[in-house]
Amino acid sequence: MHFTPARVERIVAVVPAHNEDASLSACLDALRTARTLSPVPVRLVVVLDACSDRTAEVVGGGVRCVTTDVANVGAARALGFRSETSSAGSSTWYVNTDADSLVDPGHFRSIVACAAQAHVVPGAVRVDEGLRDPVVLRRFRRDYADRERRGLLQVHGANLAVRADAYRAVGGFRALAVHEDVDLVERLGRRGYRIRRTGAPCVTTSARTSTRTTGGFATFLDEMAIPVTA
Repeated sequence: MHFTPARVERIVAVVPAHNEDASLSACLDALRTARTLSPVPVRLVVVLDACSDRTAEVVGGGVRCVTTDVANVGAARALGFRSETSSAGSSTWYVNTDADSLVDPGHFRSIVACAAQAHVVPGAVRVDEGLRDPVVLRRFRRDYADRERRGLLQVHGANLAVRADAYRAVGGFRALAVHEDVDLVERLGRRGYRIRRTGAPCVTTSARTSTRTTGGFATFLDEMAIPVTA
């Protein structure tokens, strides 16, 4: 597909949250800090998905809340962006992160820089080291670095940016409980949209266990805790 650069004029950042009262406040504080350093306006949207705790109470100001009861991360992400379609052409970028993740201060600035050469910017993650055995963290870093050296595309909902026109052209996120991020990027790739990783920002994400959702990033870390046998 021919790539036509487009000036970034607006960012919409969506955070799906299902019972995240313990982590969402820090996530939003990091996003607000990054917003102050962004070269373009940033709209923050939290999708409160089937929450039965105090998640709604910790959101605070400067954030739009959308409420649903789908209990599905793919559908929740899609709903967040669908609520902001009034300016969803090539000048708008959709940014994804998770309620248990922290963006760096220059997050949006880096995405704007990458946007000059891509439709999709999947970024790397680093793991919060407080919740896992050091052996698991070493295995994760080693495996992650090996995948990077081999040029394997690593996609995380905690750190994924997509140009709005490309996102809408492939139908956006599907209602998948896990791997909705990988599914979206694969469809974009098959359609010939340009994917860029160089210069993408990194996000710190939680190393919590997979008691909430089976099959996602936490499950991947759980599997690294299994002793390696000969």
